[in-house]
Amino acid sequence: MTKEEYLSLAEVKELLKKEKSNREELMPEQKLALQHAEGFAKLTPAKSRKLVKDLMKIEQMSESNAYKITDLLPEHPSDVRAIFSKERFTLSKEDVEKILELVKKCL
Repeated sequence: MTKEEYLSLAEVKELLKKEKSNREELMPEQKLALQHAEGFAKLTPAKSRKLVKDLMKIEQMSESNAYKITDLLPEHPSDVRAIFSKERFTLSKEDVEKILELVKKCL
């Protein structure tokens, strides 16, 4: 059974580029995923892993939300609140500011 784990767009981009160099051609789904990752990944894999690690220190932060923040890199409080809108809690103003500060530090 394979282990499932979250990956940032930067990590997906890195993995698909390695896969592309190992074989002649990627499958159509992989090509689309690579194209998407190349267009939207703004951080390096190392920076994205560090950001996820830092975000996970915030109380009430789930791994899925940490990766979503890493991929979207929100710049405004309303963007952060939109990511957490499906949760049954609301983030404190301090947590929202901390998230924005961590994101800004990575850019």
